[in-house]
Amino acid sequence: MTEPEHHDRLKQLDDKIAKVKATQSGGPASEEHYSQAQQGWRMVTELVAGLGIGFGIGYGLDTLFGTIPIMLVLFTFLGFAAGVKTMMRTAQEIQTKQVAEQADDEQRG
Repeated sequence: MTEPEHHDRLKQLDDKIAKVKATQSGGPASEEHYSQAQQGWRMVTELVAGLGIGFGIGYGLDTLFGTIPIMLVLFTFLGFAAGVKTMMRTAQEIQTKQVAEQADDEQRG
């Protein structure tokens, strides 16, 4: 093939790719899915952090006082409760943000 034929074929291929990209609407949905995955991991991390901190405090107090693992159990439950409370606060924040975005979309459209 000659050089002009290559350019013509590349131009046709570019046009086909642009046409297919224009007909697909997967861009924003995939970004939204990625954002939801990030929010899910954030909430899991908050729960695990609460459990870990509660466990660490309980273990440290049991070691310090030489008690049976009552502090460990107590603070693990408190850490779990704190993690769940933080997760719920995050979920409320996400919901408020989504409602605000929907209201903005309704006002524009």
